[in-house]
Amino acid sequence: MRLPATGLPHADVLALLDQYRSGDADWRSGRTFSLVYFAGDDVLALLKDASLRCFSENALNPMAFPSLRRMETEILAMVADRFGHADAAGTLTSGGTESVLMAVKTARDWARADRPEVTAPEMLLPTTVHPAFQKAAHYFGVRPVHVPVGADFRVDVAAARALLTPNTVLVVGSAPAYPHGVIDPIPALAALAAEHGILCHVDACLGGMMLPFAESLGWPIAPWDFRVPGVTSISADLHKYGWAAKGASLVLYRDRELRRHQYMGFADWPGGLWGSPSAAGTRPGGPIAAAWAVLHYLGEEGYLRHARTTLAAAKKMRDGIECIGDLRVLGEPAISVFAFTSAIVDPYVLGDAMEARGWHLDRQQRPAALHAMITPAHAPHVDAFLVDLAAAWDDVKDSTPAEVGSAAMYGLMGSIPDRTAAAEMIVAFLDALDAPADDPASGPAAASDPKQA
Repeated sequence: MRLPATGLPHADVLALLDQYRSGDADWRSGRTFSLVYFAGDDVLALLKDASLRCFSENALNPMAFPSLRRMETEILAMVADRFGHADAAGTLTSGGTESVLMAVKTARDWARADRPEVTAPEMLLPTTVHPAFQKAAHYFGVRPVHVPVGADFRVDVAAARALLTPNTVLVVGSAPAYPHGVIDPIPALAALAAEHGILCHVDACLGGMMLPFAESLGWPIAPWDFRVPGVTSISADLHKYGWAAKGASLVLYRDRELRRHQYMGFADWPGGLWGSPSAAGTRPGGPIAAAWAVLHYLGEEGYLRHARTTLAAAKKMRDGIECIGDLRVLGEPAISVFAFTSAIVDPYVLGDAMEARGWHLDRQQRPAALHAMITPAHAPHVDAFLVDLAAAWDDVKDSTPAEVGSAAMYGLMGSIPDRTAAAEMIVAFLDALDAPADDPASGPAAASDPKQA
């Protein structure tokens, strides 16, 4: 593919773009259960309008664009108040991964200043925590120590205590964890961290903008935020249940002194004095404006309304799933994200059968399960989903292990004892995504074929 010798007309470019998009997941139909958090056409229109108003602005320089600084400050203040500590200080980021990276970098640099005797820092991570922490460990040289979870899929605090060493600088818990939608025992984790004078981060990227409203609606939400003594930082995505445009996330710290360890300044560059609050250099104004706009547009009443719809749909779906065959929901999900499995049917085969019916569920492992994230867009389609799920379960209940499709791929990947080799296969798949289409030995189709793998 080369740069066109002459430019295409505006309409032709957009037509080609739409042609490319024609095979993408149809998230508007309520048949895709991940990646897109849709709160309605009115919210979507607002996000587009607000984003376009600040489309070209750059929050890298708050003196050039004070409006973006003001919007960021107001967003952080509103969320901090909801998280039980109005004096918390933070930063907006491009997504949950950047928020996690900043929290780990802050913990490492805090330890360098306050625990100089620690030369090989470690952090305790539940096995269910988001892989962004693995990336942060790799980037910042903080050794990940994996803590097992119990039968309820919550982290085992006794195991965490046993794994804690003088090198531990950070303890992490999820609210909730993505795989099963359960909240780790944050009070116990935070108490463990406080007992040893170290930091405790709560990864609420998934649930941070749902949990406060679920609690207001009377749902039994376990303690997880800054109201818990010992919690020193929280990450939360605005572009998930905050209904903002991608990418908008944030990380909050209990005090401004801790946040200073996230920042970087450099005074010796010929290009001028340089300071950066987060991992990104350029900070697009569009996502900031869209996040600010949706918070003001929905207000408390709007967030409660969307939470009520979402939580009711998720409960109806979970209850219906458990009435089909031997299907069961794993753990006790806190909000609207959950996984379900079967002892009779291979969940991956069931997932493929649902895919054939137009429903796109994520696959999970350890144990094998199907995963769903519910938004208001799914509420009108729960009954149709359950009808198709019952039919799919009936169709595959006597099936044998699949030799093709995602069921075969996940089955093979899960059976590889050398997990380093499995990870290398994932990297090989990513590397093949842009391989030449005429190369029969490469490309996504070849890389995803479990027989060739």
